[in-house]
Amino acid sequence: MKRIMILIASASLLCGCGIYGRYSRPELDVEPDSLYREYKVPEDTVTVASMPWRELFTDPCLQELIAIGIERNADMNIARLQVEEARAVLMNARLSYLPAVSLAPQAAVRHYSGETEFTYNIGASATWEIDLFGKLTNARRGARAALESSCAYMQAVQTQLVAAIAESYYTLLMLDSQLAISGQTLVNWDETITALEALAEAGRANEVAVHQARASRMALSAQMLSMNRSIYETENMLSALLKEPSRHIERGSLDGQEFSGGAAAGIPLQLVSRRPDIRQAEAELAKAFYATNEARSAFYPSITLSGTLGWTNSAGASVMNPKVWLSNAIAQLMAPLFNRGTNIANLKVAKARQEEALLRFEQSLLDAGNEVNNAVSEWQTANGRIEYDLQQIADLEEAVEKTQFLVRYTTASYLEVLTAQQSLLAAKLVLVQDQVSRIDGVIHLYHALGGGAD
Repeated sequence: MKRIMILIASASLLCGCGIYGRYSRPELDVEPDSLYREYKVPEDTVTVASMPWRELFTDPCLQELIAIGIERNADMNIARLQVEEARAVLMNARLSYLPAVSLAPQAAVRHYSGETEFTYNIGASATWEIDLFGKLTNARRGARAALESSCAYMQAVQTQLVAAIAESYYTLLMLDSQLAISGQTLVNWDETITALEALAEAGRANEVAVHQARASRMALSAQMLSMNRSIYETENMLSALLKEPSRHIERGSLDGQEFSGGAAAGIPLQLVSRRPDIRQAEAELAKAFYATNEARSAFYPSITLSGTLGWTNSAGASVMNPKVWLSNAIAQLMAPLFNRGTNIANLKVAKARQEEALLRFEQSLLDAGNEVNNAVSEWQTANGRIEYDLQQIADLEEAVEKTQFLVRYTTASYLEVLTAQQSLLAAKLVLVQDQVSRIDGVIHLYHALGGGAD
């Protein structure tokens, strides 16, 4: 009884040493409330990331592509397999609490003095390690943290995949729009060249304007070839994400693409709880914490109970009816004596890895905050640029119309028309880029906040 009380008291002391302690988030140098620049707590804490991706991306073609990607993407399926591996490791850690039972029959034949003797033992043996000092408990908790890390990684892969597919899709819509604008401008250049040739024959324009217009048309034709190449390469890249052979991607148009979620970022604490790579980093920190506890438990004895139950004929009984039972029970205690240096080294390694995991966790918070700030800035900047683009296009359209009028009824040079048309084309192409930049801002914010995991 006295020994039992000593063991109980020892176990209580070990609990105070941290062997049985559970992980809790440590004090951080990075405060979550400081992640956003000029942050103010909003009244409505609903974020764009709280929307399922089907509600944010309403284009049917894009929805189909995202669904195919989630199902077939190679990285996504590898992440799923890693989750299954982690589940198997956790199951093994849970089963380690149970005794290991095995059947170990033995038989022997001996010859001496011209006689043959056949003996055998048939029995089952069991071995059970008592988790008095937290070794198995910390291994199980570490396996649980590893599973949480794998699940968070799988969600991070899905978040990245949804954002990558959406970004590639809208890049295709941008290129389609730019190609259509360039095609219409090419028609205008043909009309301009025809008019200039007629004016040159009538003596109202010189050959310089004709050659300048033809050169501008050739430059635009070359630019359209580059656009077609970009479309081809983007389709190839998107097909690879979908784990499909390169093919034409069915898609809609850039006009009418709206996002009801806006650019609400919510409160920073939501970012910590929702973003999968942050949860993965914290799960890795918890895993390192339990690994340190397990390294500490190696300094204390391990207690193993083992036993055998069966029958034998080795006591002279007959082969068919031995009637001799075989049983034994052994309690084994193993305490480290001469490998203490190894245990100290293992503990130092575990503590260092725990510190590394803490630093990675804090850095993941900073990276996430920076990504949110950049995405919000991208969205706001694109909105401002679009307003200026629309005003510029309106002025350039009026300039083209008035220069054409001046050339038609005055002695003004047609080079002014060419310059105005080139400026108008450039402004329209920039407008399309800024429209897609605004969409990319929403996508990047959705990704930065951990959206797309549902």
